[in-house]
Amino acid sequence: MKTAEQIILRPVITEASTEDAMLGRYTFEVAVDATKPEIRQACEKLFQVKVLKVNTQNLEGKLKRVGQHLGRRKSWKKAIVTIDLDPKATSYLAKGGEKKTINRKYKTEIEEFGLSL
Repeated sequence: MKTAEQIILRPVITEASTEDAMLGRYTFEVAVDATKPEIRQACEKLFQVKVLKVNTQNLEGKLKRVGQHLGRRKSWKKAIVTIDLDPKATSYLAKGGEKKTINRKYKTEIEEFGLSL
């Protein structure tokens, strides 16, 4: 079992990912063998946010040439994590028909996104 720090390797900071961050979508480089549920749990543990959706992409390393030598960069996996920007209280019926509510105390942004992990 991998730890959250081993699953989420670093944020991917580009022009597009910075614009998406304003909408609650954050982009990370993750371990190649990480699954969507593992990525969700790691984000919730590291950043104390409620994750709504996880989209992943497997990216193949680019071919690069240095003089005569041809090589390939490493392949990597990218995860786009959508967080809940408006956590609302949830209510449910308890035993005996009693209505209970739970206030959700989640962050609505990841402040550390601009910093290195």
